[in-house]
Amino acid sequence: MNKGNLFEAIPADLEKEVFEVLIENDNIRIERIISNGHTSPESGWYDQEQNEWVTVLKGEAVLEFEEGESLHLGKGDYLEIPSRKRHKVSRTSSEHETIWLAVHYR
Repeated sequence: MNKGNLFEAIPADLEKEVFEVLIENDNIRIERIISNGHTSPESGWYDQEQNEWVTVLKGEAVLEFEEGESLHLGKGDYLEIPSRKRHKVSRTSSEHETIWLAVHYR
């Protein structure tokens, strides 16, 4: 058994975005992501082999898609992103941390 709290153990220094794998096996990876003004790398788009279901537990973010669509996600919002749907994070709140829960699955 693995017990934790998604709102605890937030690093004091959030200079870098935090990716913490909570559960992982051959079919699924669940991670907590903590952002604070972070965006996707300038080098390009996420182009993932697995589907992704993501929710914002705290804070807010804006996701952009290669086709030009832009979506704002706030506390409680979730989104399913199909595999190979090219996307990036264009904004997260810099006033307070944004806590995400991301589920990657086949």
